[in-house]
Amino acid sequence: MIISSLLDTDLYKFTMMQAVLHQFPGAQVEYKFKCRSAGVQLTPYLDEIRDEIVQLCQLRFREDELDYMRSLRFISSDFVDFLALFKLNDKYVTLTPLDNGEIDIRIRGPWLHTILFEIPILAIVSEVYTRNTSPGLDWSEGRQRLQDKLDLLQQHPGVKVADYGTRRRFSGAWQREVLETMQARLGTDSDSQFTGSSNVMYAKELHLRPMGTMAHEYLQACQALGPRLRDSQKFAFEKWAQEYRGDLGIALSDVYGMQAFLNDFDMYFCKLFDGVRHDSGDPFTWGERMIAHYAANRCDPLTKLLIFSDGLTIPRCIEIHDRFAGRCQTAFGVGTNLMNDLGPAPLQIVLKMVRCNDQPVAKISDTPGKTMVEDEGYLTYLRQVFNLPADAR
Repeated sequence: MIISSLLDTDLYKFTMMQAVLHQFPGAQVEYKFKCRSAGVQLTPYLDEIRDEIVQLCQLRFREDELDYMRSLRFISSDFVDFLALFKLNDKYVTLTPLDNGEIDIRIRGPWLHTILFEIPILAIVSEVYTRNTSPGLDWSEGRQRLQDKLDLLQQHPGVKVADYGTRRRFSGAWQREVLETMQARLGTDSDSQFTGSSNVMYAKELHLRPMGTMAHEYLQACQALGPRLRDSQKFAFEKWAQEYRGDLGIALSDVYGMQAFLNDFDMYFCKLFDGVRHDSGDPFTWGERMIAHYAANRCDPLTKLLIFSDGLTIPRCIEIHDRFAGRCQTAFGVGTNLMNDLGPAPLQIVLKMVRCNDQPVAKISDTPGKTMVEDEGYLTYLRQVFNLPADAR
């Protein structure tokens, strides 16, 4: 059984889920799976993936897990009470083999009851694939690569790194080993270069800091849930601030592209939120624009945190840190390069929201190929509403 705990997911799924419970309990959504790795055939593993999902849907939150969730300062008691009753239902998930060897995975149902599917299903697909295509793989190469990365990281003590790698990990066992190795090498005190993990289960078990705030799906859903499409980004940030009252103050900047974000992220939001997360586009251009934007809105950039999380490696983290050191605070969320770097090429897989309340939703990425939308007409409309270039994807 690949997933043995409902905590084996990213923290931002719970923080968003709490907001959904309180703000949008009746929302209906649809998610779609996509494998960006060319030529990968997953159809031979369809039954194995389906069996793992069925087992996932038998899990319930244990009392010690509920106690842990209740201990997090930003988690409300009524949300924990809801989790005590919660169970995933596989009736919301359909898996279909495609003629080209790929598979179609769809999740349809109430947002509140489907939001926790994304991360464990991606982890299941990744691990089913690796254990079938790389059986008995010697981890010695991966261990040496990890030690080399940590050696390099320790040569640059200002660089702060967190684990963001659950969704595309080689396996749960490898993720645990990486986290334990980083903990042993770097420590976990307030001055450590290792700041924590997005994985709630491992944060609980290894006494790490759980990391995360919001994901793209939250801002995408607000395209259908807000009062007006043009105001959907501002609506999403307002609702987040209402929910968390100044906690979890990191805004995600790349649902409509950087310029549209800056247009909406005015002085009020600059002062209200602690920082911003980068997840697509050139990180240096993005960082320079954010620093200039803060300064133009009378905020000292040194008081703000810029979090980078787009396809990072340790050398890339160091390069970005050196560029912005002394000009703002920086932090880095490293995923696949830590959790699936044992030799074989990792799958590039996503499971993204494509509809909410029977309306199409989309993310327009600053990185070519990362946009995911099924309704091209809606994408055209979205570009017009946010005054984006015609080729924005």
